[in-house]
Amino acid sequence: MKYFHSRNRAILREMISTDFKVRYQGSALGYFWSLLKPLFLFAILYVVFTYIIPLGRGVEHFPVYLLLGIVIWNFFTEATTIGASSVVARGDLIRKISIPRYLVVISSSMSALINLLLSLVVVFVFALFNGITPSVEWLLIIPLILELFIFALGISFFLSAAFVKFRDITYIWEIVLQAGFYASAIIYPLTLVPAEFQKWFFLNPIVQITQDARYAIVTHTSLTIWNSVDSIIATLVPFVIIVGVAVGGGFYFKRRSKYFAEDI
Repeated sequence: MKYFHSRNRAILREMISTDFKVRYQGSALGYFWSLLKPLFLFAILYVVFTYIIPLGRGVEHFPVYLLLGIVIWNFFTEATTIGASSVVARGDLIRKISIPRYLVVISSSMSALINLLLSLVVVFVFALFNGITPSVEWLLIIPLILELFIFALGISFFLSAAFVKFRDITYIWEIVLQAGFYASAIIYPLTLVPAEFQKWFFLNPIVQITQDARYAIVTHTSLTIWNSVDSIIATLVPFVIIVGVAVGGGFYFKRRSKYFAEDI
């Protein structure tokens, strides 16, 4: 059993390393694209929503507020999009080598996690340049990242298993992501949403994670589920959804994995 686990860890490390290297292979800037991509998007959105459509007016440290939201959303998009096609992309490996199928999905999510951690370094640097004083609350980003990773991984398990049989699933997911970007208060403060609807936004775990991260790192004026929802039970809803997605996605993946070799 010890050998089995050490073997799986070695395979996982190799898959993560390969995924990360292949993604930027042949690129002149290589790994720097993992930092430049969110920065380019941030620059465009910052100009638009600060000088043309001033949605960020009155938001303390809005540049960092916006960048943090973009970085979180980019990870979720990257992890689930790449995760959806991960099993099919590794079809040859699955057919030739006897490895736990779940390692394929975990490796793609871990590659996206590396990009997230690199991007968060940029966020922290921006925060310091914007005059934000580091505090112990910054450490809250650790459980929030874990929460985000589990949520994205659960969705990736479901999408990857479904994609083996239903190749349209990625197109559907792209539409869901486009809608989710605007429904997750990434580019605008949640305070712009009418008060009676704000609590419903927290049914989306991405909103809960993003707002908590903004509260911990950027500004205490950020609305969170803890200062916006009165019911204790209601505050638990996003966490229940995340656990449900993780367990449900894992169960569906396990049930479908025995058919992967013949369906890919």
